[in-house]
Amino acid sequence: MKVALIDYGAGNLHSCGKALERALAANGMAGTVEVGAKPEVIAMADAIVLPGDGAFRDCRDELAAVSGLEQALHEAVRVKARPFLGICVGMQLLADIGEERGETAGLGWIPGRVVALDPAERHLKVPHMGWNTLESRGSHPVLKDVPFGEKALHAYFLHSFHLLPKHAGDLLAIADYGGPVSAIVGRENIVGTQFHPEKSQQLGLRLLQNFLAWRP
Repeated sequence: MKVALIDYGAGNLHSCGKALERALAANGMAGTVEVGAKPEVIAMADAIVLPGDGAFRDCRDELAAVSGLEQALHEAVRVKARPFLGICVGMQLLADIGEERGETAGLGWIPGRVVALDPAERHLKVPHMGWNTLESRGSHPVLKDVPFGEKALHAYFLHSFHLLPKHAGDLLAIADYGGPVSAIVGRENIVGTQFHPEKSQQLGLRLLQNFLAWRP
C-alpha cells in the first residue's frame, strides 16, 4: 500500500509519518509512507493524508503555492475517489470558507464554514489545547472500534477554530469544550479530524488503522 503524506510546508510530518507506519504494521499491511507533494506520487497513492498546523489562511496559501498540488489532489480524491484524511487545519481546509484572519476560500469538499471557538464557559481558554473524549454523531467505517463517551480514551486537540458542516450528516463526532466542537467530519471518500490522531495514542492508532483499511 502506498500512502501519500502531503508536505506543503504546514504540518507535523515526522509524527504523522511514524503514526501511519505504526498503523500499517498493526494492520499487517505491507506499505510505504511517502512524504512530499509531487503530483506523480499523489496519483499513485492508495490513500492520501493532508496535515496542517497554523492559521487557515496561511495553510491555504501554502497549499496553493505548490505547483500542480491542488490539481493532483482533485484528480486523486474527487475524481478517482481515493481515501483522504485531513488532520487539524488539513481538516479545516475541506470547508467552503475559513473565517480566520478574514474570509478565505477552502477546498469546498465538505460544505461548511470554519469558525472561531466560543466556549460558553468563560474560564475555558482559546486555543483549546489538551485531551478530550469524543461523542459519536454518526456511523462510519473509520470509526469502527474507536472508543466514544465520557469514560473512553482521549484525543489530543490544539486549535482555535473548527469546521461547522452545512449538512448534519457530515458531522461524525464532537468533543465538549464549553459546547460542541467538531472533532471528526466525513463525506463520501473524505474524512477529517480536528484532533491530532498521531498524538492521540491508542485512540489515534485505531482511527488510522481503520482509515488505511477503508475502501470507500
